[in-house]
Amino acid sequence: MRAASRLRMALEREKFLVAPGAYDCMTAKAVERAGYSAIYMTGMGTSVSRLGLPDYGLATMSEMVANASAMANSVEIPIIADADTGYGNELNMTRTVREYERHGVAGIHIEDQVFPKKCGHLDQKQVIPQEAFLSKIRAAVDARQSEDFVIIARTDANGVLGFEAALERANAALEVGAAMALVEAPVSVEQLRAVPQRVSGPCVLNVLVGGKSPLLSLDQIAALGYRAVLLSDLLLGTLMARCDEVLADVRTSREPLGFPNALSPKAIFQRFGAEHWDKLRSEATESAVK
Repeated sequence: MRAASRLRMALEREKFLVAPGAYDCMTAKAVERAGYSAIYMTGMGTSVSRLGLPDYGLATMSEMVANASAMANSVEIPIIADADTGYGNELNMTRTVREYERHGVAGIHIEDQVFPKKCGHLDQKQVIPQEAFLSKIRAAVDARQSEDFVIIARTDANGVLGFEAALERANAALEVGAAMALVEAPVSVEQLRAVPQRVSGPCVLNVLVGGKSPLLSLDQIAALGYRAVLLSDLLLGTLMARCDEVLADVRTSREPLGFPNALSPKAIFQRFGAEHWDKLRSEATESAVK
């Protein structure tokens, strides 16, 4: 079954889909192992982990697709990927959709920021005119090989033009074919509540710890009427903080041991299919002996 079809089934089955953010095969595998039904490939995490650069629109389409492709090949559950602004005009958007879909991604979100964009929870963003945004969404919808491929229209207009403009753009994007809408960075509980009430279609919430939006529990977000939530920096922020702690502790204690929860090389490899590769090695050896 195609990844996009699996994502559609997960959205229908679960009613409220939780997609933790991952940024490489290791974190994607961790999300799958934890029992979630979908993964969000975070652009912030991709830019930081692969390029060592902030999420300022510096990652190219090819770099983003390459990361998404590797992640999609490492797991069975579907991946929703950050596709930034589509990396250009409608022609670039067409190629962006085709590349993500061809590499096994189940869906993408496309935003209305001026390129190069910035992380949605930062200040001093700019957005393109609404009609230009809608033209990109139309191009994305038309470029799909499968109607199951999920196009999420993300608007950053709340921090630039105001909340009413953001709601208008979300509704307009759904009217031209987007499957879901994402109003980025609601700044209050009242705005969080209003989005699914006033947007005429399924809504996605992007959650960042320390971002502009109030932090609610997953149950509270679901009760507001959102259909999905992307936990963008859940692993990125947590793992970076833990790395700092571990490295500082070893530097001070001079003891590289003593971390009871650390996985052994064998346990790490087992997570990534060591038994399958061991079997192939044994079969190859037996065949060579014969």
